[in-house]
Amino acid sequence: MRGAREDAPLRVKLVGFFGALLLRLVGATWRVRYVGEGHFAHCVASGKGFVHVFWHGQLLPLSYFKRNEGAIVLVSRHRDGEMITQVIERLGYGTARGSTSRGGFRAIIEMAQLGRRGVPLAITPDGPRGPRMKVQPGTVLVAQRGGLPILPVAVSVHPARRLASWDRFIIPHLFAKVVIGYGEPFFVPDDLPPEAAVAEWAPRVEAAIESVHQHTKRVLERWRETGHAAGD
Repeated sequence: MRGAREDAPLRVKLVGFFGALLLRLVGATWRVRYVGEGHFAHCVASGKGFVHVFWHGQLLPLSYFKRNEGAIVLVSRHRDGEMITQVIERLGYGTARGSTSRGGFRAIIEMAQLGRRGVPLAITPDGPRGPRMKVQPGTVLVAQRGGLPILPVAVSVHPARRLASWDRFIIPHLFAKVVIGYGEPFFVPDDLPPEAAVAEWAPRVEAAIESVHQHTKRVLERWRETGHAAGD
């Protein structure tokens, strides 16, 4: 739901305000290249909802470059989730509070309903606490219940700092090179029971994201070596 930040304490609101401001200032120095844009364009042109999926550790550069696209982001109910909400709602996102692993059934239903109404969604399927780069059940269930295509997304950055957190959170340096990649969207069959859908399709989502990530890494390496980033 949109506008969740209004009920937050003043201290948290200030963190969100200055966090969003800092991200805009620093992000304006980043140089970006896209690969697989046709997959994203196809999803948008359909006029229907779809689910961006990407790893939690890559949230920061994606939050900047995909701002103001009207996506609804699934954000955890943990304290750090409130901080994230405060920042990203100021960047033009909406939020649904829950998780892909714990206490998130209502959020799963809400996200699926929004997707069926044509709203683009964004989920970090290994959030909010990991395991890192392992898809939790909620991601698959949102896509299946909503009849929504999953759009795998990945990012490679240089230079960047990686925090010593569970997700190895990436913070691009000033003037960093950022490559954002999209993979081919796909559907989770709606005739599978939920348990079977998760067991079969969670590994496929992981593999799809990793495939895109490897592509972005190759393009970034070429960009660094030659000054060109052609990679589609």
